[in-house]
Formats: sequence, C-alpha cells, structure tokens
Amino acid sequence: MNQNILTIIIQLAYLVASVLFIVGIKMLGKTHTAREGNIYSAVAMFIAIVATLLVQEVLSYTEIFVTILIGSAVGTYVAKKVEMTQMPEMVGLFNGFGGLASVLVATSEYWRMAHDANIAMPVITGVTVVLSVIIGAVTFTGSMVAYGKLAGKINGNAITFSGQHPLNAILFLIMLVASIFLVLDPNNDIYMIAVLAIGLLLGILTVIPIGGADMPVVISLLNSYSGVAACFTGFVLNNQVLIIAGALVGASGIILTQIMCKAMNRSLVSVLLGGFGQGGSSAAAAGGGSDMQVKEVGVEEAAMIFDSASSVIIVPGYGMAVAQAQHIVREMTELLEKKNISVKFAIHPVAGRMPGHMNVLLAEANVPYDKLIEMENINDEFANTDVCLIIGANDVVNPAARTNPASPIYGMPILNADKARTVIISKRSMASGYAGIENELFGFPNALMLFGDAKATITKMVGELKEM
Repeated sequence: MNQNILTIIIQLAYLVASVLFIVGIKMLGKTHTAREGNIYSAVAMFIAIVATLLVQEVLSYTEIFVTILIGSAVGTYVAKKVEMTQMPEMVGLFNGFGGLASVLVATSEYWRMAHDANIAMPVITGVTVVLSVIIGAVTFTGSMVAYGKLAGKINGNAITFSGQHPLNAILFLIMLVASIFLVLDPNNDIYMIAVLAIGLLLGILTVIPIGGADMPVVISLLNSYSGVAACFTGFVLNNQVLIIAGALVGASGIILTQIMCKAMNRSLVSVLLGGFGQGGSSAAAAGGGSDMQVKEVGVEEAAMIFDSASSVIIVPGYGMAVAQAQHIVREMTELLEKKNISVKFAIHPVAGRMPGHMNVLLAEANVPYDKLIEMENINDEFANTDVCLIIGANDVVNPAARTNPASPIYGMPILNADKARTVIISKRSMASGYAGIENELFGFPNALMLFGDAKATITKMVGELKEM
C-alpha cells in the first residue's frame, strides 16, 4: 500500500477514534447512557489499536498478537473473577497500570534516543519524557498504595510520620533539579534513574497519609494522573490519538476530583496533606458519643413500618457493598412498589470507595436508572418521606456536618436523611465511618437501629413483607 494512503487511513482512524472517545465520555456522565458510552469508548480504543498496528516498526506482528492475546486473557479472567465489592481496588489497579505503561514507553523512548549516536534528543522531547516518567511513576506507586488500602492489605487509616511533608518537598526539589539536568544532558543515565526512583517514592509518600474517607477523591485524582501521563507519552511518540485520549481522561478526572472535593467540603490540598481521622481529635469532635441513647428495631417491626408507609427513600453505602445486599434490596424495592409504595434511592457523590460506586452496584442489580436520584435533587424530599432506610452509609448522613463546628466533617454536604419521619439504619454495629467519628443520627428520636448483616436482615424483612 502506498505510504501516503496508509498515513491518511491511519489519521482518519485516529480522528474517528477521538470523536468516539469524546462522545463516550460525554455519555458516561448520565446513568442511563453510561453503558453505551462505555461501548463507544471501547470501540474507539479498538480502532486506535488497529490503526497503530498498521505501522510496524519495532516488533513483529507475531510478537504483537501474542502480547495482545496474553493481555486479553488476563483482563477477561480478572473481569470475570472480580466481585462488585472489589471494583474500587480494581479501578486503582487500572490507574496504576496506565501510569506504569506511560513510564515504560517514555523510558524506552529515552533509552533509544539517548544511546543512538545518530539521534539528537530535542529539548521539547526531553521535557515530555521527563513529565511522562514523573507523572506515570507517581501514578503507579500511588495507585498501588491506594489498592492496598482499599483491599485491606495496607492500613486504611492515614499513615503519617514526623517531617513527612518537608521530606516530600526535598525529594520533589531533588527530582526537579535532576529533571533539568536530564533535559540538558540526556546522555547521562544517572539523571533518568534519579527522576524515576524519586517519582516512584513520591507516589508512595503522597498516598499513605490519605485516609479511607478520602479514597473517592484519590481514585479520581490518580485516574486524572494516568490520563495526563498518557497525554505526555503521546507527545513523546508523536501519536495524536494518545494525546487526545490522555487529555480527555486527564481533564475529566480532575473535574471529577473537584466534584468529589466539593461534595466533601474539602480542598484538594487538604486531601493530599492527609485524610480524616489522623489523630484523637476526631472522636472528641463528635462529642457526647458515650451518652448517646439508641433505639433498636427488630426485623418484624421494621417490616411493619415499611408496610404502612407510602413513600420510602433508600440511602446505600459501602456497607451494602460489603454485604452484597444490592440484589435483595432490589427485590425489596419491587415488593414495596407492588404495595403501591413509592421507592427512590438517594445517591451521595462520595458514598462508597470510588466515584459512582453505588450507581455501579445498583445497576449491576438491575435497579432502574430513574430511581437513582442525586443528592441535590432528592434532599428536599426527605422531609415528606415516611421511611428512610440507610444501608451501611455513615458519614454522608451524619447531621454533625450541619450542626457541630468542631466535627472534622463540618460543612460537608450530606443527605437529609434525618428529616424523614422514620429513619431505619441497617448496620452491623455502632462502629464509626471512615471519618472516625460517631454518627449523631443514631441517637435521634426518629432513628431506629436494625443491627446485623444487611443482606441477612433485609432478606428476613422481605420474607415478612411477603406475608403481610
């Protein structure tokens, strides 16, 4: 095939892929179009890969297809094996692998150009290589730490030590100096080794002080980092579709990060400098926890309360994911609707362990999209609702965010669950949430505690409702 024609075909394929990426990401913004958006994005990636493979430079097609088969097999196996409750850590791994890919590509391109006497590395290429390596390295190790925290392999609390922030600042300055020398003298490998090593170390040091309450922010921020790293790698390779796709992921990730921070009433800087619950002040901020009087409700009584209601709002949280109760919750929803009881789901932006976690779980259980209502659109309805069922959510319904200036979550927008006529909280125990503080709602006069595993208790409650 004529080289000019091949180039035109590749550029047109990249253009189509870029448009599909944009459309796909746009559709991901709405629950009812998210699946189609995911398909569009997958098709775009397939087109981009095929177009890229038309240019055979380093590897043979045999080597390329063998690696594709291995990668596809691993991806298929992991996707089928992973539980929905493990989706947050899976997303963390994806972010990390994206960063690692950028590091490997940028490093190999540097090595090729720096050690070829016939190639002079332009300054702009050196700059993009350095940025790709730094951001990719931070993304990789940071994501691995986030994965470890989410999977319970690393302590999920904020891990801090004396002089942590000054140490990070010193390492960053050393890395910056090494980066400048690398751009000016690309033939000296010691500068690249220093940049790579410090980048990997900084990824660990910047994520370990972040607590579990901030994980949704961390996940979306690392997702943005992986996109930015891919974008710079696109400049290194002069690959337009990689630049566009990376820029889209980077921009959408940082926008989502800002939305998460706004939902928690926290700045991104405060998140990166350390998460909730680092010291003993959190418990003190809650105030009066030991004097709280709670009222417990049994399964039969709870079923009677639901049976006599005309409207119900369900607030899902990470506890629902842990108990894998989403399917029985959907069954209860259908049962209540047969009794002409209105049922809606109130979704807080940071409920769970990653952005959109509750939407994913409920969609997996085939809960209709139109029942998933965002916080700002449903908060006014709680005051006119007969029953609010809270399943494993804690900090996102804690009235301390409105009433207690000493609380670490004060000012955080929450769901107005406490304003419902009756609030039933399904929890295993009185344990605090990720913020490490007691939930004042548990002691409210309209609150009833339904203790036990969410799946088991709701299953029993469904059985009682069927008999009524």
